[in-house]
Amino acid sequence: MSDAAAWDRRYEGEGFTFGAEPNLHLQALASRIRPGMRALALGDGEGRNGVWLARQGLAVTSLDWSPVGVAKARALAVLQGVALDARVADLTNWDWPEAGFDLIAWIYVHLPPVDRDLVAAAAVRALAPGGLLALECFSPAQEGRRSGGPKEVALLWTRAIAEAAFAELEVLELFEGAVLLDEGPKHQGLAEIVRGLFRKRVP
Repeated sequence: MSDAAAWDRRYEGEGFTFGAEPNLHLQALASRIRPGMRALALGDGEGRNGVWLARQGLAVTSLDWSPVGVAKARALAVLQGVALDARVADLTNWDWPEAGFDLIAWIYVHLPPVDRDLVAAAAVRALAPGGLLALECFSPAQEGRRSGGPKEVALLWTRAIAEAAFAELEVLELFEGAVLLDEGPKHQGLAEIVRGLFRKRVP
């Protein structure tokens, strides 16, 4: 799944590849968010996370490089009666707004190391002071499991990678280990992940 066309093919057809419900880590942040916050959902695919954030009253920008995925995200938002600014975008050359978001959701976005570093730096700049970044990605221990994730080890995350990528942010939570996934047909079963919550310091 290395290009937009491949993801278009994955998202074609009925149903939702990773389900229509939000990621559980993101859902667990409900007590930390409030209506009116500005949120950015990266690699949001068919919109499950962006739409859930919009249902909580946030102003949400949803990005994905798959036009098919973005079209389904827009349709899901209409179906659930919420506003969603869903855009087709490559995260490596998107025009990131400075301090433009109070929450960034980085959920299962796996990029080559150079691109990952570039996007992580852009995400840090795009967070407003006090803003939160929620991360959940697969770790190298996922290799061989059938519960999802890329096959290239270079695309996977470790605790150390997360600490380095978001070194400018305050670490609120950071976990590397096993969880049980139930997110549509492609994320099912025991999985090895890195999960984090970071906050931009207030000057």
